[in-house]
Amino acid sequence: MRILTPAALALTLAAAIPATAAEQLGYGPRPAYLIDRMADGPLKTRLAACLGQTPKRSDFSIGHRGAPLMFPEHTVESNRAAARMGAGILECDVTFTKDHELVCRHAQNDLHTTTDILGSDLADTCVTPFAPANGDTPAQAECRTSEITLAEYRTLTGKMDAADNTATTVDDYMNGTANWRTDLYATQGGTLMTHAESIALFKSLGAKFTPELKSPSVDMPHDGFTQQDYAQKLVDEYKAAGIPASDVWAQSFNLDDVLYWIEAEPEFGKQAVYLVEWHDGFDEQTPDTWQQDFAALKAQGVNYLAPSLNMLVTPKDGDYAASAYAKAAREAGLTLIAWTLERSGPLTSGGGWYFQSVAEVTDSDADYFNILRALHEEASVAGVFSDWPATVTYYANCVGLD
Repeated sequence: MRILTPAALALTLAAAIPATAAEQLGYGPRPAYLIDRMADGPLKTRLAACLGQTPKRSDFSIGHRGAPLMFPEHTVESNRAAARMGAGILECDVTFTKDHELVCRHAQNDLHTTTDILGSDLADTCVTPFAPANGDTPAQAECRTSEITLAEYRTLTGKMDAADNTATTVDDYMNGTANWRTDLYATQGGTLMTHAESIALFKSLGAKFTPELKSPSVDMPHDGFTQQDYAQKLVDEYKAAGIPASDVWAQSFNLDDVLYWIEAEPEFGKQAVYLVEWHDGFDEQTPDTWQQDFAALKAQGVNYLAPSLNMLVTPKDGDYAASAYAKAAREAGLTLIAWTLERSGPLTSGGGWYFQSVAEVTDSDADYFNILRALHEEASVAGVFSDWPATVTYYANCVGLD
């Protein structure tokens, strides 16, 4: 008799139940809460008129690591939640284990904050063992997927991505929470997934796929495993699962990965996504500060560009508008995707890093809908990553986006 791992069992059960029966879509109370907080005006009126609408899945709504506002990222539970909120596309950030198996983690070196590894028998595999806080020196640890095998990875349990840097014990360190997330959910367990298992799960949930090839924390090649082997293996797992290239948006911050897919796997390369982010000295209205040559990217075969959302919007008349950067990228023929909504916590004091270009017009959680309007109507983005996809799904359903 074959004994299934917890992850394999969860995915087997998911595959056995049709998605339409297993996953009843719903928004929950948050979209209505945000609408209630909006200032009176045409957008509030339009969104309020949709409060009785029936939720529908939308590709405009992309689950960012699932739904990590409340659930441990890159787990079965987090992605089920995102799918139940109508996210039409789900993300697996892809890294690899010691034996070069692909798994879903935001970074190769984040196991100490996203899993229970420090409290397990695998703690001695960490490249930086736990060291307690001492005076002005914060607690430290670093644990990598590249130091453990797939079999060992399967023994871990996911948790909310956080740590207490003032901790003097492992338990206190692991029980730390991000300052704007609730303690209630911070220690709840989550079922980890391989990349192949994420494909099976997302397919069973009726969602499409946006894997991100993460930069390794180890030198490449790694025991003969090259960067191109890594990029190719990601695509091969979709091909093995019979997933059409048209349902996959492979992403990377490394332009060479994107260009590899364009050359070696042209069908997947058509939708390969080049990720970029705000950098020191960047100004969304000043072309001299931009690092991307949009025409050159298009000439190389790049069709999708995914900037952080602070690059795509700018203040205008007390509201949000498309930035010059967004307009120029669109004029060059690039399709835009924005990241990441609802990752800043409360927006009452400017919204932090993700809203730095529009901090002067950001003062309420209701601005999540205001910025969605600008991203959709003015920047013409094709999709928006969110840590709580219900908000984006609600907007997409209300304005008629598939």
